[in-house]
Formats: sequence, structure tokens, C-alpha cells
Amino acid sequence: MNTKAIKVAWWEFSEKVKSKAFILSLIIMPIIIILLGAVPTFLATREDTQPIIVGIIDETNKMYLDLSGRLEQKYKLSNGLPNYILRKIEIRNDLATAFSEANDLLRAGEIEGYFYFSSSVFDSGKVEYRARNVGNIKIQERFSRTIEELIVERRLAKEGLDPSLIGRLTAGINVVSIKVTEEREEETGFLDVFFTGYILIMILVYLILTSGQMLVRSMVEEKSNRLVEVLLSSCSAKDLMAGKILGLSALAVLQVTIWGLVSLAVISKVGFGFNVLLFENLLLSVVYFILGYLFYAAIFVAAGSPVTTEHEAQQITSYLSLLLIFPLVISLVIMQNPNSTLIKILSFIPLITPTLMVLRLNIQLPQTWEIIGTIGVLFVSFLYTIWLAGKIFRVAILSYGKRPSLAELVRWIREE
Repeated sequence: MNTKAIKVAWWEFSEKVKSKAFILSLIIMPIIIILLGAVPTFLATREDTQPIIVGIIDETNKMYLDLSGRLEQKYKLSNGLPNYILRKIEIRNDLATAFSEANDLLRAGEIEGYFYFSSSVFDSGKVEYRARNVGNIKIQERFSRTIEELIVERRLAKEGLDPSLIGRLTAGINVVSIKVTEEREEETGFLDVFFTGYILIMILVYLILTSGQMLVRSMVEEKSNRLVEVLLSSCSAKDLMAGKILGLSALAVLQVTIWGLVSLAVISKVGFGFNVLLFENLLLSVVYFILGYLFYAAIFVAAGSPVTTEHEAQQITSYLSLLLIFPLVISLVIMQNPNSTLIKILSFIPLITPTLMVLRLNIQLPQTWEIIGTIGVLFVSFLYTIWLAGKIFRVAILSYGKRPSLAELVRWIREE
């Protein structure tokens, strides 16, 4: 790389690092990551502040009192009041009238929902829950578990067995997950493993998309105001392309470094404990991170240099972003069986290798030949893509008017 490419890189870096978009991204991206991880967890685990009223239609005349007492015993608010208050809806004339009364209470907002226990519930085990919002998983999960306990106890008592003895024998088991590696073993859990890989993937996706958009937008602006002709009078197309990629790569490295230092400062200051096992493969993750970034930067150059409008540039970046998040779509499959044949094959597809391998590294370390092979494939793919990008960039950067066809792109690549 010669001096001209370095000058272009410094110009790209110095211009972008002073922009408001870059400064805002340093602040906004960590906030977004924190919000994505913390807010859903906070909302899902937040305790209720007031008792929730739930209706009961009980044909057995037994479940209402049992359920009310058991719920009051198990779930209380911080102020000592019961978390759930049951409102019995009497079956005066017929069942249809009781359902109608319950629906009226539901529409009026006087009850959150209501459960219906048929006379055969102890045999069938079928319970209906009706509500305007059936997405409240916490209510359904708590009630379902408590109702199951009561029905099982009734069945045991009917068979002449002691429900309390069965309860002690079938007490809940606490399974602790311990991850074992060559060097150590340490307690960890599903969410710890998943979110470590998830955060790294989101950072990589964010950097590729923002840098890719800046790269494509920069080329579009320089072509539209004819600045590129001035630049090419001072340096070659190869130097210009290399300088742009190098400059934006340096910008990405600066972003990640700042985020990393801030994260370490927060962890050391607040005293949060973190699992060493989740960061033991960080160096390998960084290798995939860098190669993936450079590979996609070359793709953005090849795909973005022929475009001439902002609209076309946005389309290009949108399509490429879908490829990056594909591993997150199949993340549960990867978590369950990271060494399946399908996952291994997908790991060697360069477009998804960076994100897929970063996720696999945090679940279970792949075999050495897979790591070496995927790194090799990604590196060769980067070299080949940068060569193609150079061929296209050399001609496309000075092309104006309509976007070139596929046949024209192939002709540009074949030209010496």
C-alpha cells in the first residue's frame, strides 16, 4: 500500500470521525444494546404493584376455594397483599348466563380474565382461560402450575394416596448448567451464552451496515458532484478504493475500542461479575470480526460503486443486511445442536461465516479443522472479492447514467 492510499484513508477517517453521525453512534449504539437486553428482561420480571382480579366459573364447587388459598399462599405483593384476587362468578340459571356475566365483567375491565372449571376437570384436566389479552404469560403460567398441583392432589387423594408425601417426593429440582472446556469449568446459563454471541453479532452487523452505508454514500456523493474526477487525477482507482476501505476500517476499530474501554470501566466501577468462559474465545471472535468486516467492505465497494443515487444505495445496503442477520434467525437451532452437519456446512458459506462462527464459538468451541477452514475460506473470499471490487470500481467510479447490467459487470471484470 503506497502513500497515496494512506492519504486517502486519513482523509476518509478524519472527515467521518468529526461528523455528528459518528459522534452520535458512539453514544446511541451502546444505549440501544442495553435497551434491547435490559428492557425486555425488566418488563418480563417486573412485579405487579396492585392485586389482579381474576374471575372463576367453577362447576365443581371445589376449585375456587382451593385455588384462592393456594395462590394467596404462593404469590404476594411487596406490601403483603395477595397478588391475585379471585372473583367467583356464580352459575345461577345456566352456564351460558355465567359466561355472559363474565364477559361483561371482562369488557368493563373489572377482571383481567377468567378460568372455567367444568365438572369433569379432575378427570379430563382441561381448563379454559378467557381474556381480552391472552398474551399475559405470567398469569397463565402461575395459574396453570397451581391448578395442576391441585388437580393432581385431588386425583391422588381419590386413589387413597397421601398428596403431601407425593409433593415432597416430586419437589422441584434445580439444575445448574456448568460449561466445561479444556482449561476450566464454570457455571453459566443459556441466556449468558446466547447474549454474549448476540451482542458481538449485533456490533458486527451495526459496524458493517453503518460503514457500508457511509462508503456507498461517499461514492455516490463524489460521483454526483464530480469530485471523484479530481481525486482520480491525483491517485489511481486502486489507491482510492484501498484508502476508503482502510479509512472506514480504522473508524470501525476506533468505535469498538471506545465501546470496549467504556464497558470495562463500567464493569470495574459497578462491580458486575462476568463469566470468564464467555470471553475466552474473544480473540478468535475478533479474527472473524475483522475478516468479516473486510469481506463485506469489499462487497459494498463492488455493489455500491456502480450506483448513482441515494435510493439505489439504500437498496443495496438493505439487501446485504438480510444476509448478516441470518444466523440470528436460526440461533435456537444452533444453540441446540451447534455441531450438526447442516450447521457445519453453513459455517463455510462466506456470507454468513463471520456471524455464524461468532455464535458457535460462544456455544461450543468447534473442532480445530473447522476454525482453520472457515478462517481460510473467509480470508480467500476477502482476497477474491477485493480483486473483483477493484475491477468493478476502476470502471464504475467514472460511470454515470443508468446502472450497468450484469453482462457489463462481467465484461469489466474480464478486462485487463
